[in-house]
Amino acid sequence: MHSKQERYGDFQGDIKKETSLIDSLIKKSLKFLQDHNLIKEFSHYQNKGKKYFMAVEFEPSAEVTGGAWYSNGSLDMDFIATVKVSCLMCIKQLKVATVEGIAEFFDKTHVFHNKCFSEKIGEIVQTLVLDNEVMEVKSTGMGEYAGIPFGALCYKLVKKQGGVPRVGALTSIPCGVCPRIHECTPDGIISPVTCVYYTKWLDF
Repeated sequence: MHSKQERYGDFQGDIKKETSLIDSLIKKSLKFLQDHNLIKEFSHYQNKGKKYFMAVEFEPSAEVTGGAWYSNGSLDMDFIATVKVSCLMCIKQLKVATVEGIAEFFDKTHVFHNKCFSEKIGEIVQTLVLDNEVMEVKSTGMGEYAGIPFGALCYKLVKKQGGVPRVGALTSIPCGVCPRIHECTPDGIISPVTCVYYTKWLDF
């Protein structure tokens, strides 16, 4: 288990096939290794009913866990909602932004504990485009696009006829005036998931 399938882990059924040991002995051995912090159990997002194990020094591959948007084998809707709102806030503050710019903004402001990869942020931004909350534009390299290479794909908030951003409730988002915003994290004690004001804003 230390050298084989480092980032994919081993399915309990495969361990049985390879070792030819009886179920009770395999379960007892796995429990012993877990109790001594030598291996850990994790969920495969496509096979949540099966038990997978790997050495504690390794981390499961995104192909196994489902990537950043999955938690314990299930799609993390709360985290996705948090990232979507954070992307909207970032685009509102920057006026116009690239996916790389949004990811860099998150990393500099430490909005999330883990480093934000552009391809993951790009997936969320695309859902915002499909929701008609932001629109794709090409940089002209001038005016509000200064500092962004000419022709680069950028994103802006969608506006209604009166020139008001389509995300109407965004202007009054509670996060913008919250005195504890710097302590707020998706998995912390202070979190958008548990914030009643944030929940009301999402329902607006």
